[in-house]
Amino acid sequence: MGSKNGKPVLREEDIASLTKSSGLDEAQVKEAFNAFVAEHPNGKMKPKDFREMMSKALPKKDASKMEKHVFRIYDSNNDGYIDFSEFMLIFFIMSDGTPEEVLTKIFRVFDVNSDGTITQKEMTKLIKDMYGLLKSEDPNLAAKELISKSAFAEMDKDQDGKVSTAEFIAACTGQEEFSKMLALKVIDIFVEEDA
Repeated sequence: MGSKNGKPVLREEDIASLTKSSGLDEAQVKEAFNAFVAEHPNGKMKPKDFREMMSKALPKKDASKMEKHVFRIYDSNNDGYIDFSEFMLIFFIMSDGTPEEVLTKIFRVFDVNSDGTITQKEMTKLIKDMYGLLKSEDPNLAAKELISKSAFAEMDKDQDGKVSTAEFIAACTGQEEFSKMLALKVIDIFVEEDA
């Protein structure tokens, strides 16, 4: 994304790249960009704007605890904002990406401090926040602790106390029960079932 007189502009190479990655045609990409810039004149979505978008997208859920985890998925360069390219990339990956691409993004939900690994503490915090949002079958604290420890043990194959992106993907795509369940719970947050 470029900038002209301080205003964000969509360059030809951005349009070409986004039409290829998003499955949208040029006109749709331009339309989506214009809508994004109308809402965010400097071309960047702040956490506050993202919070408002989350509450509109999930009106029946208390998304406040999960929003910072979900924000990390979009903010791939960790600058504290979501620009249009980041926004479109995630939109595409979550709707049409390969399982590995989707899981790589879900990994960022778990990686609370964005250091490229998941610790036991990060896993426990996320599970607590996630079940707070889903409310449906909220297990007690002991069960959350068990889920966290079990999932972490499944994922941390080399037992170094940290889970890498590769370990996370392998556990979720393999036959690892807790890992798969957690990845599906994160996806549940994005996909509202019709009640």
